[in-house]
Amino acid sequence: MTPPSALPWLLAAACAVALAFNSRPAIGSPPAISSTLRGTVVQVLDGDSLRVRLESGPIEVRLHAADAPEYDQPGGREARRALARRLAPGTIVELEPIEQDRYERIVAIVHAGAEDVNAWVVQQGHAWAYRHYTTDERYCRWEDEARQAKRGLWQLPAHSRIAPWDWRRRARDPAFQMPQRSSDTLPECLASLHARSDSSPR
Repeated sequence: MTPPSALPWLLAAACAVALAFNSRPAIGSPPAISSTLRGTVVQVLDGDSLRVRLESGPIEVRLHAADAPEYDQPGGREARRALARRLAPGTIVELEPIEQDRYERIVAIVHAGAEDVNAWVVQQGHAWAYRHYTTDERYCRWEDEARQAKRGLWQLPAHSRIAPWDWRRRARDPAFQMPQRSSDTLPECLASLHARSDSSPR
């Protein structure tokens, strides 16, 4: 949780980057970024979120455009372990903020040295392209490459490869019938980039 003393500064930063975020880029383009934050990894929380210490204090960061399996679903623990190996405590990271979510996390693109960590988790098969929250086609292409190469979660049986947003929705609504997305094609992913779902919170 963000300490109260740091929240006004973070809200100001979030407002600044939100202006860039609200001017959505064309399909296939990376999001516009207006600032960069530098910090140190404190802890990896799961396959797509971590705690980072900035000069102003610790914050929680959610990886933009990547959605890793929840910890209690198949592939979730493996995703967390993979990210924890890549971002060990003490790793210096640079954050390109996109927005601040309803849980007061900074949603960002995370860089460790020259590596784009958001791209890395999808390329390694530890996260899905988060169709509801990106217009960047590269995530669909990285997901498709990981699926074809059977990396990470794509090694699981088809019935265990469940989109995390569907998993979360079923947790809220046991009657929800989860669609089978494990064999989604690249064109299907690309076609869904503009989709939004009010019932699929980050």
